[in-house]
Amino acid sequence: MSTFTLLERDCAHEVSATISNGRVRIPAAEMRGALGWELKPEGLCRADVCVPVSDASTLSTAEGIDLQMLAEAIGRPLALDAGEAAAALGTALADRVEELAGLAAPDFSLPDLEGTLHSLSDHRGKKVLLIAYASW
Repeated sequence: MSTFTLLERDCAHEVSATISNGRVRIPAAEMRGALGWELKPEGLCRADVCVPVSDASTLSTAEGIDLQMLAEAIGRPLALDAGEAAAALGTALADRVEELAGLAAPDFSLPDLEGTLHSLSDHRGKKVLLIAYASW
């Protein structure tokens, strides 16, 4: 088992994981602690939400819960780099659609050339022009 970094929203979770053939399995107790999901007879559950699982024997083995299969079951995209022992669990499609329907940009903060931090939320109610540049 090795240490694995699991990113979700604005949190980084360091968990133990077994990585084999590009598949990542995280022990059930660590999955519950990091993401709140656990496998129950009714399916994958977090708080009062349960998602049915068609074949629990492939999702969960003695090594742990398969991260890719968990992401698929709960309808969230996963960016996985097993070689770097890191993954990012994205926001579910339904949540992204809801956020986009509200037409509110997510808040973020960036420094200006002098290093002063500016947040988008500081300009709520005003028109703001954002210019993004990438060197690649």
